[in-house]
Amino acid sequence: MHPSPAGFNRRDGTAADEICDVPPSGPQGLDFATFNAIYRHMTMQILIRRARVLSLVLALVAAPSLALAKPATPAKLSDQDRADVQRIERYLNDIRTFSSPFLQAASDGSQAKGTVSISRPGRIRIDYEPATKGLLVVGGSGSMVVYDRELKQANYVGIDQTPLGVLVREQVRLSGDVTVTRYERASGVLRVTLAKSDDADGGRVTLAFDDRPLQLRQWTIVDPQGVETKVSLLDPQLGAVLDPKLFEFTPPERGPRPGGGQ
Repeated sequence: MHPSPAGFNRRDGTAADEICDVPPSGPQGLDFATFNAIYRHMTMQILIRRARVLSLVLALVAAPSLALAKPATPAKLSDQDRADVQRIERYLNDIRTFSSPFLQAASDGSQAKGTVSISRPGRIRIDYEPATKGLLVVGGSGSMVVYDRELKQANYVGIDQTPLGVLVREQVRLSGDVTVTRYERASGVLRVTLAKSDDADGGRVTLAFDDRPLQLRQWTIVDPQGVETKVSLLDPQLGAVLDPKLFEFTPPERGPRPGGGQ
């Protein structure tokens, strides 16, 4: 049996991965494309969603070779652009807790809504509606679980392997292992596009901010296949009081399987 990621165990002490139809991947977790494909299809009908999630995880659970990956090309930034990027870094590092309802829309036609909560460093929770059937994403202790409440099925990924990992790091740096590939300033909105420094084709995330005062308003994820997922924050609250238990994942007990098995 594969070990459950740190921080995700049942109350009775058994590994959470016992409920998974697909075991967690190796130390590096799922790759960007796998996670984002799961993230993208969150609002599809239940049977379609199950088939797509399982097939994507089974097909891509092993991270692809980076032999053909090409490095990201840095954007040509003016002095003002660099000052803005540094201001965005400071803003993100100043965030300790954050919560907002959101609307999500993807270029494949899927839509969703819910609430996102962040507690830095390292913790994130995304609740999709409806609360009893929607998907739940919980991240903590370096791992993230994507849990289907209706199917009682979980898939795991390393937080740093996801597009949003940069937002919950101990120290947010828009350099090093991530590269600013595009920067835009227009009509009081700042947009900074990031890609993995060693994999320009591995997908990208664009963070959009109101300029004055600076405030995160939206992120847009584009996966390696070019499918775009846009999340708009409706009422972002910085410094929100968040219960630490929000970032703990305890899967409900499963009933007996047909034939008397567990």
